[in-house]
Amino acid sequence: MNKIFEIPLYPYTRSPDQDAAAPVRRKVVVVGAGPVGLAAAIDLAQQGVEVVVLDDNDKVSFGSRAICFAKRPLEILDRLGCGEPMVQKGVQWNVGKVFFDDRQVYEFNLLPEDGHRRPAFINLQQYYFEEYLVNRVRELQAVGAPIELRGGNKVLSAEDKGDHVALSVDTPEGEYALEADWLIACDGAGSPIRQMMGLDFVGRVFEDNFLIADVIMEADFPTERWFWFDPPFNRGQSALLHKQPDGVWRIDLQLGWDIDKDEEKKPENVIPRLKAMLGDEVKFDLEWVSIYTFQCRRMEKFRHGRVIFAGDAAHQVSPFGARGANSGLQDTDNLCWKLKLVIEGQAPETLLDSYDAERIHGADENILNSSRSTDFITPKSEISRIFRDAVLDLSEQVAFARPLVNSGRLSVPCTYDGSPLNGPDCNAMPARTRPGSPAIDAPVQGGWLLSQLGGGFRLLTIDADAPEVLEEGGIAATRLALSAGDTPELADRYLGDALSAVYLIRPDQHVAARWERYDEAAVRAALNTATGRA
Repeated sequence: MNKIFEIPLYPYTRSPDQDAAAPVRRKVVVVGAGPVGLAAAIDLAQQGVEVVVLDDNDKVSFGSRAICFAKRPLEILDRLGCGEPMVQKGVQWNVGKVFFDDRQVYEFNLLPEDGHRRPAFINLQQYYFEEYLVNRVRELQAVGAPIELRGGNKVLSAEDKGDHVALSVDTPEGEYALEADWLIACDGAGSPIRQMMGLDFVGRVFEDNFLIADVIMEADFPTERWFWFDPPFNRGQSALLHKQPDGVWRIDLQLGWDIDKDEEKKPENVIPRLKAMLGDEVKFDLEWVSIYTFQCRRMEKFRHGRVIFAGDAAHQVSPFGARGANSGLQDTDNLCWKLKLVIEGQAPETLLDSYDAERIHGADENILNSSRSTDFITPKSEISRIFRDAVLDLSEQVAFARPLVNSGRLSVPCTYDGSPLNGPDCNAMPARTRPGSPAIDAPVQGGWLLSQLGGGFRLLTIDADAPEVLEEGGIAATRLALSAGDTPELADRYLGDALSAVYLIRPDQHVAARWERYDEAAVRAALNTATGRA
């Protein structure tokens, strides 16, 4: 059994802020040292923004928790300097299979095309992910980046004062006061910060329960996502199987609504369920057991003055589809570059309203897909069940039924259609790289496109002229010049029917605008739009 989650990685140490005569003001305070909070802090620190992370814990999470990390978040983590250890340790997979009763009825490939650096998904225990993020914090500290991680620091109160947030923080050595120009709440689904501010979620809680069991065993199942509807070992319910590193397997079993959760989590009740699924001959040990219910909810707004919510603190979805941690990483990816510009006076504070607009759009998309998955997995009427079972039967033989099979629409990056930051489009180019969409990776001369784009504003030119640097209002967009002749993937994903292309790419690698050829006035206008200054 892996014991990493028992080791303090960021133990409490006394901070000079605790001995100051008056509350110390910090640029950004992040509450919560889970994956989303640490990602936000690393992103800001890499951009030179002072950030302090507070958490009442001092170690990584217990149990696997989030395990499925999608291609786009892995690309974000590459920019944060910890994508490679994730991929090296994780179990990579692209293929999923769906079973009905005792037979396979459907198979899908989440990345059927070549020319991508990262796989569709990796499976990796959350405690490893958090360890890699903490390691990255230490690396940044070693080179003088303005980042601090304070374990054993529990926020007792948070009050928005208009020009800052006043905090009261408890520690093993007593309380102290702290101030923040900006507070990012990444303190989980039960968010104490959200409760302190009298805020809540809106949405649905589904009446069903699922057992999660992390099982250590040697098994010859392939590295694929397997989902069962109405399997012989769990009649009338569903099941899910995923492989993780270190011989750990994640198993989800639907239990129904009217259960005794404490009883169902006892090993003497869990083990017979697992033996019915795996067979009596399979030897296994339980590493972690939990029970969850589906919740598809979000806050009405993610930004409340100088307090900004991200990850599970802002929204919740069912775990089928792997949209929780993946969407949280996209929250911070969207937020941090905007916050930096606001802090440095290069963009108006209203730019942060686009975080609300874009990430609420993303949350609503996730909630819609997650709700549909839940309704398909757990039909609430006999007619719904008949329809679902008919779709599953047909999908074995008939192609048109397969898109209707919904065992959890898996996480894909959000395209911000209709964003106030979007500029002009060129209809001759592919729809998949339109304004608002995340840039799609491709092999290019010298490596991979996304790694060359980096984390600033870029002018991506393909067989088009443009200046090497365009500066507008103190913000520079630097050029990345490529040719369609470099790789067919680049031409397919970015040119379409156009002969040349100029893309304005945001720091979060989403497309802001695109043209067939360079037009200085148009690009300047789009850069102002993308920074909320238009």
